Amino acid sequence: MQLPQHCTLCPRACGANRAAGAVGVCGAGDTLRVARAALHHWEEPCLSGDPEAATGSGTVFFSGCTLRCCYCQNFPISQQGVGKEISAARLSEIFLELQQGGAKNINLVTATQFLPWVTEALDTARARGLRLPIVYNTGGYETVETVQALSGYVDIWLADFKYASSAVSAELSAAADYPAVAEAALRRMLLQTGAPVYDADGYLQRGVIVRHLALPGHTQDSLAVLQTLARLREETATPFVPSLMSQFTPFYHAADHGLGRRITSYEYRKVIDEAVRLGLTDGYMQQKSSAREEYTPPFDLQGV
Repeated sequence: MQLPQHCTLCPRACGANRAAGAVGVCGAGDTLRVARAALHHWEEPCLSGDPEAATGSGTVFFSGCTLRCCYCQNFPISQQGVGKEISAARLSEIFLELQQGGAKNINLVTATQFLPWVTEALDTARARGLRLPIVYNTGGYETVETVQALSGYVDIWLADFKYASSAVSAELSAAADYPAVAEAALRRMLLQTGAPVYDADGYLQRGVIVRHLALPGHTQDSLAVLQTLARLREETATPFVPSLMSQFTPFYHAADHGLGRRITSYEYRKVIDEAVRLGLTDGYMQQKSSAREEYTPPFDLQGV
């Protein structure tokens, strides 16, 4: 495993010498940190299955993040460094333990800042019998080069497409380049991964799920996001699974940025209507009242 001396793993390209222990914008240095590894029952049904079943998505939550979302529901790990230092060897064991525990897939949540450890752990685990699909759960802020580097490792991209407006993305995630970066990354994901493939039980084995979380007061930006997604679907001739989310809750510093409330039924209905108009209906749409505490698990180092 070779750590970057001038880190460009994410679009920030901050240049931190992580091999020498410097910490990047993402909060990661020369050690791997994980906050939780357990079965998760509240992803999309094609990943988690029945919430009441004993199985689920084998989710590994990594510490740090390349974005700075003011409303992040995982802020203790993304922004505040909660997590435990482990080795790549231990990470490979975690993957195998999740498989043994009934996971339907291995779900890597916000892993890009630890890419050298992740690929090494996957190589080791596969050599020892890991056979589950690998889900890359990302905020969408990825370089094309990183997406390409994960070819052969990632079977399913679970990617956010948060914003169409650079002004909104600068305000809410400190990333004015997010719309252009996310579009280029998603285009590569679609071309690289192809159309969704399911097993006999309806679990996704390969493909792309694109999530969009509707935010209060930003309906027009949501409509523009959906229009971008419809265009990408047409230009790549590659179907994907859309997942429209209404679960926004004003976590972290959301209220300081004008997000001190949940979305209204009227706002979410406008987003759904636009998705229907564009034909983005072969996926998931949350009920507006569906937000539950289980969506944010306790980051108590379980399974680490």
